Amino acid sequence: MGNLAQLINSFYDHPILNSPYAFPSRHWEIDDDGQPTQRIVDSRRFASFITPIPKPKKRMTGAKQKEIVFDEGMGLSTGRQKYNPNPLINDLRKVVDRWREIPNPNQWQVTPETARLLQHWQHHKFNDVRPFFCQIEAAEVAIWLAEVAPQAGKTGAAFLEHLENANNYANPGLNRLALKLATGAGKTTVMAMLMCGKL
Repeated sequence: MGNLAQLINSFYDHPILNSPYAFPSRHWEIDDDGQPTQRIVDSRRFASFITPIPKPKKRMTGAKQKEIVFDEGMGLSTGRQKYNPNPLINDLRKVVDRWREIPNPNQWQVTPETARLLQHWQHHKFNDVRPFFCQIEAAEVAIWLAEVAPQAGKTGAAFLEHLENANNYANPGLNRLALKLATGAGKTTVMAMLMCGKL
């Protein structure tokens, strides 16, 4: 009985598996209901979002109309929640991961100033506060979209076209790029990092 209780509570006793300063290489598996399975998976978790759909405040009496469920193709969306696997974010992560692994800064397709900043954030021996991996990654994504994507052929063009279309739909004439980080992850620091590079 003790081993079973220990297994059940392992997720809650040790929820953090990765260093905040390194690439997230492991994660706790979550089932379709959003509950931990107690299994550790040796890879980064894919970005996905589950959006609860609120019940309507008023219903017409006597009318029974089923709500339309826009299925994402995997059978996970229901009338109570919409599942969005967000393939664009996962695809962009893969592209930036491959770009980050290029050892020669001369092949990064960025300005010399940007290359120096990237090397500083990744390799400098900080005495006190050093940037988290998520902060460096957020800056890398912005840099990749601003400096590398325009030179990256069809791959870069696809991401830029998606962003342009999204901006034209939501903010005609005002192009914006949003970076999403968890509460307390240091979004203000990321903005300062980007201002250093004058992006």
